[in-house]
Amino acid sequence: MFKFCQNHVLNKFFKIKFMKKLIKLLFIYFGLISTCLSDNLKVFEFTELELSKLEVRKVRGADNKTIYEIGSNENGKFLKAIADNAASGLGKEVKINLNKTPFINITWKVEKDLRGIKENSKKGHDFAARVFAVKKTGATPLSNRAINYVFSSNSDIGQNWPSPYTKKSIDNVLATTKNNLNEWITVKANVKEDFKKFHNLEVNELDGLAIMADTDNSKMKSVAYFQNIYFSAE
Repeated sequence: MFKFCQNHVLNKFFKIKFMKKLIKLLFIYFGLISTCLSDNLKVFEFTELELSKLEVRKVRGADNKTIYEIGSNENGKFLKAIADNAASGLGKEVKINLNKTPFINITWKVEKDLRGIKENSKKGHDFAARVFAVKKTGATPLSNRAINYVFSSNSDIGQNWPSPYTKKSIDNVLATTKNNLNEWITVKANVKEDFKKFHNLEVNELDGLAIMADTDNSKMKSVAYFQNIYFSAE
């Protein structure tokens, strides 16, 4: 009887000890998950409420505004951009610590592209989908520096050039419909390294992000989608 009780006590003791270790491991595991998730900074929610609060800015000289609509699929909410001889963007002022989260991640799709235009010229400087990373470097918007991450219809991934309208904005091709027309893809770029590479600037904090679809120069029509835009540590 004593031996049975002793074994029972020992079993109970080891069981409690095992449970404590298990709980401790679970805390560590979920803590790591939480840390990983917190390292990702989502910029846009793509909800009707958010869209109503974002300012739609039409490009000077454009005949029409780009139409932006909220939709959803199995992966969540997305923003649809229809530019028919139009040009306007959606901007959001947001502080991004590029020392902690230097990588921009973009999930997007171009359904109808702008094949045949010369994108590095003033007459063809249109993109079905683009995302501007903006750093304030002066008192006026004209003095700001930007990296313009584009979904090209004609150029190859990795190509880049100064905007034909201002050298303070660099067009950098992250995706092309030559490879992925009407397909969802996710791309990534190191924004901190790009500002150093293209502008020779050590940027520790980003000041804003803007989404744009424009066809005002080519007078064509494009259809594109944005689903997930966030910053990550790697």
